[in-house]
Amino acid sequence: MTKVDRRNALKTIITGTAVAGFSGVISAPLESFAADSSTTRKGNINHSVCRWCFSSLTVEELCIEAKKIGITAIDLVGPEDWPILKKHGLDSSLCNGAEINLVDGWNDPKFHPTLIKNYAEMIPKVAEAGYKSLICFSGNKRGKTDEEGWNNCAEGLKKVIPIAEKYGVTLVMELLNSKVDHKDYQCDTSAWGVELCKRVGSENFKLLYDIYHMQIDEGNVIANIRKHHMYFAHYHTAGVPGRNEIGDQQELYYPAIMRAIFATGFKGYVAQEFIPKEANKIASLKKAIEICDI
Repeated sequence: MTKVDRRNALKTIITGTAVAGFSGVISAPLESFAADSSTTRKGNINHSVCRWCFSSLTVEELCIEAKKIGITAIDLVGPEDWPILKKHGLDSSLCNGAEINLVDGWNDPKFHPTLIKNYAEMIPKVAEAGYKSLICFSGNKRGKTDEEGWNNCAEGLKKVIPIAEKYGVTLVMELLNSKVDHKDYQCDTSAWGVELCKRVGSENFKLLYDIYHMQIDEGNVIANIRKHHMYFAHYHTAGVPGRNEIGDQQELYYPAIMRAIFATGFKGYVAQEFIPKEANKIASLKKAIEICDI
């Protein structure tokens, strides 16, 4: 398959052009994995899947297939797709649609007016829909020091955190690697993100610990989960190297990572964010859920 770039995928999803609307029927054949629709999981991990990784399926199709394999939420969808999730009884585990993009973020004051407006409008929508989390990004450094990045992010975020607190929504900043996929991104280690959490000083601002990204930029995945778990509101998965399936062809051992997450008392979602290489993408997703269902 053609390599999918998350930055471009998210950009098109945000603008509403990447996802086909629900027409009442499924018009394309599903890459379906035969599974009992009553599939149940162990209950120790709340399973989700990132919508952009399965863009060959409509949101409707992804919901149908996700339910068959015990997934209870879809990650990174905006308001236009929430009615479809509700139709299928699935949660929106991490909402998007308020961000500008992955590179223009809270670390630059020139983006604050747009971001403050976007998040002030989106937070009540998230709450009204019954959801709890909304993604955000630091943005690229563009020459800024860590101190400048922390100060700028904290200054801007503190303008919208009272709204998040009022509506019971958590803003979740994603940790992305700056070595391979997102050159110059500022929030690229758990230590950087944790320091920002401390400066913002609210339970309604936390981090998305992306296991794939943090394996690349800092390693020590399990140790960092144990050390900083109180600042992590959400987790993403993918295989390293390559960002593909999470089986035994890559270097991370996900059963141990999931056990470490569970041991912290985490009650949020773990979302699969790998780009499937195999022809049967849903079979790959089912296998990933089985691996992580400790």
